[in-house]
Amino acid sequence: MTDTLNNINKFVEYVRTLKGDEKGEAQVFCDRLFQAFGHAGYKEAGAELEFRVKAKGKTTKFADLLWRPRLLLEMKKRGEKLEKHYQQAFEYWLELVPQRPKYVVLCNFDEFWIYDFDLQLREPVDRVNLEELPARFTAFNFLFPENRQPLFNNNQIDVTRTAADKVALVFNRLVERGEKVETAQRFILQCVVALFAEDIDLLPRGLFTEFLGDCQMNRVSSYDLIGGLFRQMGSDRPAPKDSRYRDVSYFNGGIFSVVEPIALTRSEIDLLLEAAKERWSKVEPAIFGALFESSMGKEERHALGAHYTSEADIQKVVLPTIIRPWRERIEAAKTLKDLLALRQELLDFKVLDPACGSGNFLYVAYRELKRLEAQLLTKIHENFSRAANAIGTMSLVKTSQFYGIDIKPFAVELAKVTLMLAKKLALDEENQLLNVVQMNLALELDQALPLDNLDRNIRCDDALFCEWTEADAIIGNPPFLGGKHMRLTLGDDYVDRIFGKFPEVKDSVDFCTYWFRIAHQHLGENCRAGLVATNSISQGKSRKAALDYITQNGGHIYDAISTQPWSGEAKVHISIINWLKTSDAQELTYRIDHTIVSNINSSLKAEVDVTQAVRLKTNLNRCFAGITPVGTGFIVSLEQAEVWNKLNPKNREVIRPFLEGNDLVANPYRGLKNLIIDFNDMSIEEASEYVQPFQWVKMRVKPERDLNRRKVYQKYWWQFGERRPAMRQALKSVSQYFAVTQTSKWAIFLPCPIEWLPNARTRVVTCDDFYILGILTSSTHQIWMHAQKSTLEDRISYTHNTCFETFPFPQNCPEKTKTEIRAAMQILHDYRTEYMERKQCGITQLYNQFFDEPASQLAKLHAQLDQLVCKAYGIKANQDPLKFLLELNFEVAQRETEGLPVVAPCLPPVV
Repeated sequence: MTDTLNNINKFVEYVRTLKGDEKGEAQVFCDRLFQAFGHAGYKEAGAELEFRVKAKGKTTKFADLLWRPRLLLEMKKRGEKLEKHYQQAFEYWLELVPQRPKYVVLCNFDEFWIYDFDLQLREPVDRVNLEELPARFTAFNFLFPENRQPLFNNNQIDVTRTAADKVALVFNRLVERGEKVETAQRFILQCVVALFAEDIDLLPRGLFTEFLGDCQMNRVSSYDLIGGLFRQMGSDRPAPKDSRYRDVSYFNGGIFSVVEPIALTRSEIDLLLEAAKERWSKVEPAIFGALFESSMGKEERHALGAHYTSEADIQKVVLPTIIRPWRERIEAAKTLKDLLALRQELLDFKVLDPACGSGNFLYVAYRELKRLEAQLLTKIHENFSRAANAIGTMSLVKTSQFYGIDIKPFAVELAKVTLMLAKKLALDEENQLLNVVQMNLALELDQALPLDNLDRNIRCDDALFCEWTEADAIIGNPPFLGGKHMRLTLGDDYVDRIFGKFPEVKDSVDFCTYWFRIAHQHLGENCRAGLVATNSISQGKSRKAALDYITQNGGHIYDAISTQPWSGEAKVHISIINWLKTSDAQELTYRIDHTIVSNINSSLKAEVDVTQAVRLKTNLNRCFAGITPVGTGFIVSLEQAEVWNKLNPKNREVIRPFLEGNDLVANPYRGLKNLIIDFNDMSIEEASEYVQPFQWVKMRVKPERDLNRRKVYQKYWWQFGERRPAMRQALKSVSQYFAVTQTSKWAIFLPCPIEWLPNARTRVVTCDDFYILGILTSSTHQIWMHAQKSTLEDRISYTHNTCFETFPFPQNCPEKTKTEIRAAMQILHDYRTEYMERKQCGITQLYNQFFDEPASQLAKLHAQLDQLVCKAYGIKANQDPLKFLLELNFEVAQRETEGLPVVAPCLPPVV
């Protein structure tokens, strides 16, 4: 400890000698700071100076110091106002993926502002002056080599949790002793407003606490005193001068339109007084409502462990949907006329949250719109100082521009209170910001009181069936509920009502997908939406019902989080989708997982959207799933089959090697582990001629089939449930076939003898040409498979209708190139087979060990094959192979429609 204090004191003394030049002295400042906390220097600790950060377009900016995964440090010159540089630091932090730093520090040589954006956004978790550093160095514990837990002085999350917990406990007591839930809810919300108000100067400072103290001392009834206070807060008539309410202003706001006083018990008054001791000015409204609501009706004090949606996650919707588009327009405006027009447009801008809950998304959006207006005003007065009169006393952004819908009555009331409080807090911040930039504006700022009445803005209704207010931006977090749970949770009648309204959504999909469809339908031209969903929104049926619908109807997904854990609920992984509805081909900056990309498809991938590819007629009936026995009794061991074959060699005709999916990820050439009895389409009389196999099936399969609900399975019990006659017919024309297991990491096709009978977890391509096997083995086909994946897992699920039937084979490949591909594929096949035999390993082990090693023989052989396949297609080095393949798919489909010849896999050109 002594050495640490000595080092820190030396650092403070050294910094005092600096002029505080951002460019000239920042680097030595950083080096000395790391030395003070036990490192040899920043470089030895592994930190980097002037780290490149990608910005919009091709712009590159530089972060002063990055020390992954702990710290991003931004230096400013001595005397600089640090609050002016918050946005820059926050956006640098967003772009620094992967291993985004835990802490961000803004420093001007004399002050350190420490942020933990995963915890709270705008407000630093601590502010430390240089002179305080020896006494407050524990706030920088993350700088020590061993990464200790820092001790912060301004953790708003802890304050908010405690405050929410205490008022919720009072509510629970009221309900337990018989107060009506609705009455108790309204009374507690009125108390919450009063607690905030006395700490942020909407009420005389400490007035509510004073009243509670009087009630505690039995000087006056809480029913009369507190009830009278709430009535006065809801009255536009001033109280008499001799009244205790004489300095109480008119609040309005709807929450005080009905006042039902409650006579509090002594213990309830004590609890409210405990709550009043909290620093309510530090309570974060964006999360208070969620914590408060989650703790109500709980026997235990649940708020301290409750989940809430972090503001960092809310900003992943608000930033791309509202902030960035507006900020770019403000920055691009050059004339006073343009700026004034933008301001008027800002005042007309409407935001809707159709699943608003406690109002956290609306609160953040309102606050950010106020900040945007302050930015706009600052630009006007910096560049057009004579234009003050043109601004006049025009009213500012109001809470009445924000709308919400929720089906829960209390959530609606909570959302109203959250937005009411936002008005005062945003106004204080706006004044502070204007002072920071030293603007003496001739502007009549909006008044904090009376609060806006939001009864018409925030409505209790069912968003799936009510009218939505027209809005320029739609944001929010619709309810999470999987399609298979809807009937159990919502009831048959409600689900049938949903299906009746959305007949085009034929399958059971995630509940939230309906919000996406309605939101897109309600968006006007050039309007935006940002919604949260479970990560299955980008998969399968839910993707088709929501994101495919959006992208096929003028929607452009330009900012998305593909998947992440959700802060609002444990064990939930979500996606965040922001999109623009427009008919114009605008230049958008696309970001996925905070990385700038060329585009985003409906699968939330930075790739060409191949889910729109057409199934090609020429590829039909060439790729099949294997047989489905429906009865384990069909499978026999090698030993049992050998006994039967000795009794009657004819039995060999109906006993075949059985190829299962697991065989293909191992080494099937060492021999398959099982055989299977295959009577194919034989009649019962024909099958019975094979006495031993037939009796075996009769004893082991028939009892199981007799219980099967499908009559055809009962009737034809000796035949497979799914015999795959089309596959069998196609296999008659080839000497071998290529097979891949349905689900695997690598999706490797292997040539298989025609005698092997594949099962349903195997996909079979009925071809024996190693030229086709080379195409299927190449990275070109692998890329197509990955782009067609129906899940977010690493494993590929190979389906014949999406992966094979849509895949366009080369249409103009010279015979010489085909021969070269056959030879390259044969060499690769021989190498793999020999290696697996020599090492006694499976093909998955081989690929896991060597495929990603560029110097390995396996990787080299694949590279040679890939080069030849690209040559066969005519794909150039600078071309996007997915885009090329999708265009080729459309071209082949068009030729098929027009009756023109196309090249099919395994056959000459066909019409």
